[in-house]
Amino acid sequence: MKKLFIWLLAYIPVNVAAQSTQLQTFAPGEVRLLPGLFLDAQHTDEKYMLSLDPDRLLAPFLKDAGIAVKKENYRNWESSGLDGHIGGHYLSALSLMYAATGKQVYLQRLHYMLDQLEHCQLKNGNGYLGGVPDGKKLWKQVEEGKGDAVTKRWVPWYNVHKTMNGLLDAWTLTASTQARDMLLRLCRWSREVTRNLSDEQMQLMLQTEFGGMNEIFAAVAAQTGDTTWLQMARRFTHQKLLEPLSRHTDALTGLHANTQIPKVVGFMRTGIVGQDTVLEDASAFFWNTVVTHRSISIGGNSVREHFHAADNFRAMLESPEGPETCNSYNMLKLTRLLFLHHPDRKFIDYYERTLYNHILSSQHPNGGFVYFTPIHPMHYRVYSTPQNAMWCCVGTGLENHGKYTELIYAHSKDSLYVNLFIPSVLQWKSKSLKVVQETRFPLEESSSLKLTLKKPELLTIAVRVPEWVNNKMPVTVNGQPVITTAAASGYVFIRRTWKNGDLVKIHLPMEARTEGLPDSTHWVSFLYGPIVLAAATDTLNMPGLYADTSRWGQIAHGSLRPMSAAPVLKLEGPGPVRLQSAGKPLEFTVNNFLSGTTFSQLKLIPFYKIHDSRYMLYWPYAGRAERGKLPGQQEEEWLHLDSLTVDRVYAGEQQPEADHQWEDGGSTTGVLEDQHFRVTSYWFAYTLQAPAAGRYQLYVRYRYTNAADCGSVIIGNKSLAELCGQANHDMNDQVKVMDISSQVGAAAPVKVIFKAASGRATPRIMEVRLLKAL
Repeated sequence: MKKLFIWLLAYIPVNVAAQSTQLQTFAPGEVRLLPGLFLDAQHTDEKYMLSLDPDRLLAPFLKDAGIAVKKENYRNWESSGLDGHIGGHYLSALSLMYAATGKQVYLQRLHYMLDQLEHCQLKNGNGYLGGVPDGKKLWKQVEEGKGDAVTKRWVPWYNVHKTMNGLLDAWTLTASTQARDMLLRLCRWSREVTRNLSDEQMQLMLQTEFGGMNEIFAAVAAQTGDTTWLQMARRFTHQKLLEPLSRHTDALTGLHANTQIPKVVGFMRTGIVGQDTVLEDASAFFWNTVVTHRSISIGGNSVREHFHAADNFRAMLESPEGPETCNSYNMLKLTRLLFLHHPDRKFIDYYERTLYNHILSSQHPNGGFVYFTPIHPMHYRVYSTPQNAMWCCVGTGLENHGKYTELIYAHSKDSLYVNLFIPSVLQWKSKSLKVVQETRFPLEESSSLKLTLKKPELLTIAVRVPEWVNNKMPVTVNGQPVITTAAASGYVFIRRTWKNGDLVKIHLPMEARTEGLPDSTHWVSFLYGPIVLAAATDTLNMPGLYADTSRWGQIAHGSLRPMSAAPVLKLEGPGPVRLQSAGKPLEFTVNNFLSGTTFSQLKLIPFYKIHDSRYMLYWPYAGRAERGKLPGQQEEEWLHLDSLTVDRVYAGEQQPEADHQWEDGGSTTGVLEDQHFRVTSYWFAYTLQAPAAGRYQLYVRYRYTNAADCGSVIIGNKSLAELCGQANHDMNDQVKVMDISSQVGAAAPVKVIFKAASGRATPRIMEVRLLKAL
């Protein structure tokens, strides 16, 4: 008892009152990384960035402006309708990396890009700047009041948004007045080109992905002090998404995930600048819904780019197209805004989880970015290659690994928030304060902060108490313990007059546990503290591991292993577990959780360390019948069908339809029991690709609404089948397989038309596949 009393007396008084002050991040250059995981990832990104050719990225803009190009476009997405989008991302990446490193090479490249782009903008003469193919024709149609022209192209406003965001970053991160002036011209053009669209026409146009256009205008309003730009932010506010969110209704199922997240980033930014609590509240509800009910352990969300039903993660378990990296990039943008406006550890807990486990893992240590992260047992990821792959996740990937310093620290007038335990140096210039954070976390369970000051300073240092330490986080100042009871915000506030050489040490005890999927099915992942652990299984049959220029090269097309073959854990359910060390930090054996010897050599290691391998990220437990909710025979049939598939369209899903040149004579989409569909009383069409001459079959999965449904499946001038309902038809999925060998004579596009019978509607078309005929 006497020892305990003396120990309590040694505690330093701490003000733990909740802090309501809104926070700011530090100015560019005030935070630098020290050696560690994140500096290594930053260096890898730097090499990738510098391997790209600015002249090839500039080519789409020069072509649009009628200026001779120095080099041709990159291929892949940069030459198939989204031309120029990587150029916009590159402006952001250069600005971020200059802010993160201070290296002149990034500023020089940025100035070169800006000079060339400004030449294009001035040549256009109306403020427009973009690489959208045949853009002048499109924007003339919009200016004439035809907003639906946008719906017939591959996301042109999304493309323009990347340029605008790049200019905004160049302005705010490098103080470029050239970028500022270019952005303001582009903003004024945007206002003019949409002037003749009614509110109804604007909302119709906003059904097509447009990035975070609303965020740009809100940011410009904040930067310039000209609040009239908020009117444009509100013009680009998609009411169909906002309305249910403002009622705290989750209506996200079936929506293209990364179309929605940037809209909500814009809601939040507009809400902050315009002091609109409705927008702020809707943004917070969206964040809570996605993080709590729709995200997996690594922080990612969605399958095949879409939000599936929150109570059924089966589709994610089955598909090779798991969480998309772009989604997490944008969720972190939203999280940052929410945290700075309402400081609370829950935001940083999510930020940390996603940063370590999705963002860090999405870059190959030798360079290359990941689009989809499958959780299908024993599947693998595909990596971009610098000169070939130009996906959206390459663009955000270029940015991701230059942003690591943005939220390690934050501040109010006299408070320093320590949010993340990442080795780094902070120079708080206005306080003449230098903080060096030294840590090997997560390899070691501690971090220290050494302060350098010119004179003593009364300040509050607020240290996050992560949720995963279970409120057991010893902190000392100069060797003396402080009371670490967290305030309501989840931070411990240490207010004192700090002196030169003061040392804060933080102990971060980590425990092992398993965490289930949000739908509570019998699948778990392993975690140690905030770190998701996984096991590399083998390297067999991983075609396309490093992507070429093919349109769908971002998908891991290698064979899917049967879920019934996955190793099963001997667990009763999610919760704390005792892991046995494999002899190295953050490496553990898993055999004590497994039956049999087949997988006894597997090791659990941080997921961010697994590359070039198939892996187990989610594990089934306690009974085979629960694993995927698929009877064995049905799963075998599904895998066999998948092995025969050479091309596939999921009807009603945005990206697959865009990828397959969807044409429409008047149709609608919907979601039924987590299944997307398209239906028409007229016609619609997709174009699939036969890889070579040979024998093929067309597979169509559909469902009748009623007995009157009737439509034709047409290739060329030939009707292959009539899909017509009958009185005794059930309402379950139907499948029709048609031989089309005579219609496919060589490697060529195969255009499939679905046409309704006169006065009737087609069945709900759910999936179309091109199969190799046996």
